[in-house]
Amino acid sequence: MGEITLNRRKIVLTAASAVTGLILPTGLTFAQTASTTSLPAQAGNAGHYRFRVGGISVTVLSDGLIGGPPRVYASDAPEAELQEVLRLAFLPADRLTLNLNTLLIETNGRRILLEAGAGETMGPQGGRIFENIAAIGLRPEDIDVVVVSHTHPDHVGNLRTADGGKAFPRATIFAPRADWDFFVRNDPDLSYMPVPEEFRRNFAAAIKRSVEPVTSGIELYEAGAEIVPGLTTLPAFGHTPGMANFLVHSGNNQLLLTADLAYHPIVNVDRPWLPGPDRDKDTALASRRRIFDMAAADRLLVLGFHYPFPGLGRMLKTDAGYAWVPVNWQF
Repeated sequence: MGEITLNRRKIVLTAASAVTGLILPTGLTFAQTASTTSLPAQAGNAGHYRFRVGGISVTVLSDGLIGGPPRVYASDAPEAELQEVLRLAFLPADRLTLNLNTLLIETNGRRILLEAGAGETMGPQGGRIFENIAAIGLRPEDIDVVVVSHTHPDHVGNLRTADGGKAFPRATIFAPRADWDFFVRNDPDLSYMPVPEEFRRNFAAAIKRSVEPVTSGIELYEAGAEIVPGLTTLPAFGHTPGMANFLVHSGNNQLLLTADLAYHPIVNVDRPWLPGPDRDKDTALASRRRIFDMAAADRLLVLGFHYPFPGLGRMLKTDAGYAWVPVNWQF
């Protein structure tokens, strides 16, 4: 009886957060289109969410949405079970909507953006970060530093303007060295990705095109490095060769950004299913367990890059693995 109750609770917890993903659905550029029952993009809702981590002011800035077939993000899920999990969470059976939750931190007189976002590299509903920066009274020129966890297009797409310039003209850009070597300095082998070959080609090209304006001044880091006081990177390898997570800390307060350790709580937290885009699934699984265990043990506030906006919650350790518990909205 206890196990049944726990499973039911896990479904309800995540369903409450996942429903918001239905508000602004989208499809991958090279995948399927959105449902005809979708509401209009943005629909007048807020795309920024402010709070504090100790003495650090932080703001989640939405860059919009991407999405694709649920199977892409739950590669080893039994089909019947996957469909039932989606149904119980009131999510479409044929596509999973993913948010793009970047984070602006303001500390010691500097504005640091964690993740650049997708722009329109992976669909027409990305690229909203600039209107949300404007909504909090800032301009791209006000950003001093941009740090990306890895170099997939949905994390670097906004580094380039439509005319090929620097989208954040004053910012120093930081990227993990191993990712830069794999995706930018070479022609990456993306055969591990469970998507059509045309998508892989466009994916690789989008990375190189996005980082072109910042290549000459790029700062490459090794996961584990402290970028600035109050911002530490954590190794989270497997999804890509060099992916990092971020720990924002001030005094006893901490916020953990988990990048693409998981795509959606429904399929990668409440269920242990493996994301298809993970390059090394065994290493990615080990990183996921290590960091989720830390988040649960230390009761850390967590920001999921692709989780339903604003992407904030905590990890609960369960007998079956983990459960995602969204935080209450702060007004």
